[in-house]
Amino acid sequence: MSWQTYVDDHLMVDLPGGGKLSHAAIYGQDGGMWAQSAGFPALQPDQAKILVTGFSDPGAVAAAGIKIGDKKFISVGGVPGECLRGRKGASGCTIKKTNTAMVIGIYDEGVQGGDCNIIVENLGDYLIGQNI
Repeated sequence: MSWQTYVDDHLMVDLPGGGKLSHAAIYGQDGGMWAQSAGFPALQPDQAKILVTGFSDPGAVAAAGIKIGDKKFISVGGVPGECLRGRKGASGCTIKKTNTAMVIGIYDEGVQGGDCNIIVENLGDYLIGQNI
């Protein structure tokens, strides 16, 4: 299965509470893009580095926020070592760390943050089980 198929068929789908993610992507922890939905705000290499640091040191993203391309979210927790979550108004993001990658979901108004968390983290957990 191609990486793009994971994004298209497992992230950009109808969510339980209604709506869909606005954007989704899978990036390597080195900042390399593996697959992304149309219009995904390109993650810069320095942004990827900060996100990877934020998994083990949440303070690294707490002060400056979570930045994905031209979007910036306030860090609202997550699970240390596993995922980061951010919000900005009615929109937000979830980033799940796998062994070698990051699964990223971004949502806008009309989508529940919990739905984004579930879909992104479930795919991340599957990839971890595949040693990816």
